[in-house]
Amino acid sequence: MVSHSELRKLFCSADAVCFDVDSTVIREEGIDELAKICGVADAVSEMTKRAMGGAVPFRAALTERLALIQPSREQVQRLINEHPPHLTPGIRELVSRLQERNVQVFLISGGFRSIVEHVASKLNIPSTNVFANRLKFYFNGEYAGFDETQPTAESGGKGKVIKLLKEKFHFKKIVMIGDGATDMEACPPADVFIGFGGNVIRQQVKDNAKWYITDFVELLGELEE
Repeated sequence: MVSHSELRKLFCSADAVCFDVDSTVIREEGIDELAKICGVADAVSEMTKRAMGGAVPFRAALTERLALIQPSREQVQRLINEHPPHLTPGIRELVSRLQERNVQVFLISGGFRSIVEHVASKLNIPSTNVFANRLKFYFNGEYAGFDETQPTAESGGKGKVIKLLKEKFHFKKIVMIGDGATDMEACPPADVFIGFGGNVIRQQVKDNAKWYITDFVELLGELEE
């Protein structure tokens, strides 16, 4: 068992920190917000709860929800323009502090690249550090499915991304921070998992994470010491 002080040391000496996006870096679940714009909010949010609790394989849940939503390119753009995601308090300061320490920051999301890149730009995270699902559209802008070759489109996808980052950049210590079961499953290969409950508490994550926080201020405090 790794002690709490060892976990803290690992966090402070990490060379990369990966954040989940929905309900972690931002306050909302992007797919639920998209469902609202497309008029199918209730059905989709029920499926999201089941998927986040780990009850349904991720790809099955994603396929099922997108088949219901059928978002057009125009609707995705409208979401970004009219209902842009709200950053979780403290995340801007935390990311900027990590970057000052030359820690690489990545966003790894089961959400959609167009929305996640918008969030990344607000946090000065380069789009090359974004891993998320790509929606596909027909030439007339109608929904045409999603890119199933992205690692984030399947169960265990976040762990695959972290393994890839280790191989590509030779990172020694990677920290994964997120609110859901898919984030917790990414450790290992991540060296540390920090559960986040500042926007929504997933009981399974709260019960099983060795380090669980509800405010990013706690992590900022660790870096200041």
